[in-house]
Amino acid sequence: MENKVQTFSLLTEDDIHLFREGSHFRLYEKMGSKLVSKDGVDGAYFCVWAPNAKSVCVTGDFNSWSRQSHPLILRSDGSGIWEGFIAGLKQGDAYKYFITSNFNNYSVEKADPYAFHFETPKKTASKLWKLDYSWSDSVWMNSRKQKNANNAPISIYEVHLGSWRRKPEDNDRYLTYTEIADSLADYCRDMGFTHVELLPVMEHPFDPSWGYQSLGYFAPTSRFGTPQDFMYLVDKLHREKIAVILDWVPSHFPFDEHGLAFFDGTCLYEHADKRQGFHPDWKSAIFNYGRNEVKDFLISSALFWLDKYHIDGLRVDGVASMLYLDYSRKEGEWLANKYGGKENLEAIEFIKRLNHVVYENYDGVQTYAEESTSWPMVSKPTYLGGLGFGYKWNMGWMNDVLSYMQVDPVFRKYHHGKLTFSFIYAFSENFVLPFSHDEVANGKGSLISKLPGDKWRQFANLRVLFAYMYSHPGKKLLFMGGEFGQFKEWDFNGSLDWHLLAYPENSGVKKFVRDLNSVYKQNPALFENDLSWEGFSWVDANDSDNSIITFIRKAPKAKEAVLCIFNFTPIPRHNYKIGVDYKGKWEEILNSDAKEYFGSGVGNLGFKETKDFGAHAKPYSLEVSIPPLAAVFFRYKY
Repeated sequence: MENKVQTFSLLTEDDIHLFREGSHFRLYEKMGSKLVSKDGVDGAYFCVWAPNAKSVCVTGDFNSWSRQSHPLILRSDGSGIWEGFIAGLKQGDAYKYFITSNFNNYSVEKADPYAFHFETPKKTASKLWKLDYSWSDSVWMNSRKQKNANNAPISIYEVHLGSWRRKPEDNDRYLTYTEIADSLADYCRDMGFTHVELLPVMEHPFDPSWGYQSLGYFAPTSRFGTPQDFMYLVDKLHREKIAVILDWVPSHFPFDEHGLAFFDGTCLYEHADKRQGFHPDWKSAIFNYGRNEVKDFLISSALFWLDKYHIDGLRVDGVASMLYLDYSRKEGEWLANKYGGKENLEAIEFIKRLNHVVYENYDGVQTYAEESTSWPMVSKPTYLGGLGFGYKWNMGWMNDVLSYMQVDPVFRKYHHGKLTFSFIYAFSENFVLPFSHDEVANGKGSLISKLPGDKWRQFANLRVLFAYMYSHPGKKLLFMGGEFGQFKEWDFNGSLDWHLLAYPENSGVKKFVRDLNSVYKQNPALFENDLSWEGFSWVDANDSDNSIITFIRKAPKAKEAVLCIFNFTPIPRHNYKIGVDYKGKWEEILNSDAKEYFGSGVGNLGFKETKDFGAHAKPYSLEVSIPPLAAVFFRYKY
């Protein structure tokens, strides 16, 4: 191609000022590659930050991957930005930046950090691409503030797109975004999930990382199709009134040569000192959160998905590793902050800024922290001194309850505190209760495989576990496959075992999760006051000998109470007395032991009437039958 690089810029002086001070949060509108017209001629504008480069050339299929023919022009304002216009380029053209450094004669081909689309891995070039799309989700976008609110039911289905379903007749290949869209949306609607959370869809080079080794912070992976294909998936879910949450990874990135690491021959995006810039767990690079241009890059990425893809929430991965300088490090392997402490002050400030900007700019969007320590006020507003997240994953609850459920029921009475301990701190944060992908991978086995007993008892344990999660204060998250009791540990490289639904025990637990979602959404007592003691009170937390707990969920505005009873042994309890505040008929709205769920069918014939003598310091009581390894919910309208 004869066309050479021409002087051209989309950047203004204000852009440069904001970029350098760390306050430009929509850099994707200016940086990277843009298909534009200059003087009536169509082509592409390129813009890349490489302050320590001697030269930057655009190389691609349009110039036979020449490394010299199309050099970009360094701006004279000291910003370190190289830019220029090349005529004749079109959508789909592949390109990279060939960067020669001022240091050590280093040269390398790099993908565009701000690219909107990439070649399909294992190819690594960026692609010129426009993000035009005609959205059909205006009804959802106008209502999502209510659907995403703290007093709304939130039941999240966590999905890895590459292994939810596959095409066995086509060499077991992935479903594309468009192929999965209708079936996933229909499935979630029918099952009653309110949200879908997708493991990282950002472009990544290594399949076994499940997307958590991201490099394309502005590009959905091309494994499943184009950006517009991914937009269709989000659009379809929204049209079915299902919110979309994306996993987003600002905690680290991989060292692949075409990526961000050592970008211009120096540690541009990462810390140079390995005690700050190397993640020992994931063998990856850690962002330099103190560098303004890096903060611009990351926050621009977060806003990009909310802007261009109508995403309803971001689940921020690895927050604990960002907060602590000594995370997974031995003595002598980390650097203290300026006060001598282990807190990563720059990362903390970045997280607060991120959340402030998100909530300032988007009405109805939530951020979720995967944070596994006792760091205070993770989900409290920044103006109160918190980190500013909307929610925090309750990893303590998850670990305790799974530890309890793995104990043989004969011995559960000795571990009763693990079941009830979470209520000591249940309202200290805005919690999500997660049974996520992390609990069913890396040798941990599936959820049901953790549970003791024969097949009947395993499935009964699984149903009562789910019932406990759905009635416990906090929003809900369940990884795919758990809802139908997949026995095999999750394999990212194959489909879920959908054939198991031919068996009554698996189809039974799937029906139960569907009905559990329905009961959850239809009863405000189970979600309206999730974040305060106003929505919860114990009836009896101390019947450890029988491994039974009972509590009330309340919705004063709806004038509704739901009594939740759990029996964690295989022994049915008949004429079990439970104290209640309200006189009259209590309707049995859910019984995990129903025969349609593969249970034994012990129940209460649909309702119970109160007795005039009290129990548990309550004026009235119910005498109920509690099925084996089961949960029973009773509703009262007052």
